[in-house]
Amino acid sequence: MIPTHRMKILVTGAGGQVGLDLIRRLRGQGHEVHGSDVIERPAGADSDLPWHRLDVTDPAMIDALLGEIKPEWIFHLAALLSARGETRPQLAYAVNQTGTFNILEGCRAHGVERLLFTSTIAVFGPGLPSPVPDEVPLLPTTMYGITKVSGELLGAYYHRRYGVDFRAVRFPGLISATLPGGGTSDYAPLMYIEGLRSGSYEAFCRPDTRIPMMYMPDGIRALAELAACPREQLSRSVYNIAAFSPTAQEIADSVMQALPEVSITFAPDPARQAILDSWPDALDDSLARADWGWSPEYDLDQMTAALLPEVKALVREIATAT
Repeated sequence: MIPTHRMKILVTGAGGQVGLDLIRRLRGQGHEVHGSDVIERPAGADSDLPWHRLDVTDPAMIDALLGEIKPEWIFHLAALLSARGETRPQLAYAVNQTGTFNILEGCRAHGVERLLFTSTIAVFGPGLPSPVPDEVPLLPTTMYGITKVSGELLGAYYHRRYGVDFRAVRFPGLISATLPGGGTSDYAPLMYIEGLRSGSYEAFCRPDTRIPMMYMPDGIRALAELAACPREQLSRSVYNIAAFSPTAQEIADSVMQALPEVSITFAPDPARQAILDSWPDALDDSLARADWGWSPEYDLDQMTAALLPEVKALVREIATAT
């Protein structure tokens, strides 16, 4: 599902875990893509990628940038993740909630056709059925989850009120060969990264912790496919997407089977474990499969096989930099 013409796209929060991989996919499809973030151009960004400094909490900066580049689509990734958001909830509110409102206002004022939003399993609270369907009471326990619920509702409002074509995926925990950015699911990628880097890793969760997970290439593809889907095929604006739901011990076993020299142990952190226990252990993504043909390509062991060469390259890069 690739659009038949070249789109001009802005990606906010492009210096985070998802941004550069998403940009490469979109550019590979022939689109003109602009990256933006509060940080300067990150080291991993392509040298010819147009890059803009953007603080999404500043509506004047958004207004100026949208007026300058006139994007047709925006992928709004800018956010403080769950664990970091709990240490700085006021900042998480400003970035995640006020920032999303500012981006929606920018879309309305500048006639941006389509807004893609990254939501999360953190919108859910405890006590839900398994697997969790798209439509359930959303009672999150973190500032991150609260602001993402608000983002979903604001997007639906701007779609009804102003015609902004708002679309969102609820991401599971994403695993990639990138240093994590403060998410509560970071124990999973750290098993690979720290396992290779130091030979051992002590996870901050219980071994029986089970939440939905996804390999980053599947997550990137989901965003791109949802963005390209004709609106008339969509029965809703916000979709669960799922891949696999391993326990933390099963992830550790997959790593240690591939890397017998690595040791992974567990020392649960009460605060982060409480967040993990509030999240679902599996998602029902049948609507995404029916409406726009979503289907993951990687299970846990396939991900481990694909991920390890990438993590080895990351570890070498870190060692060279230090």
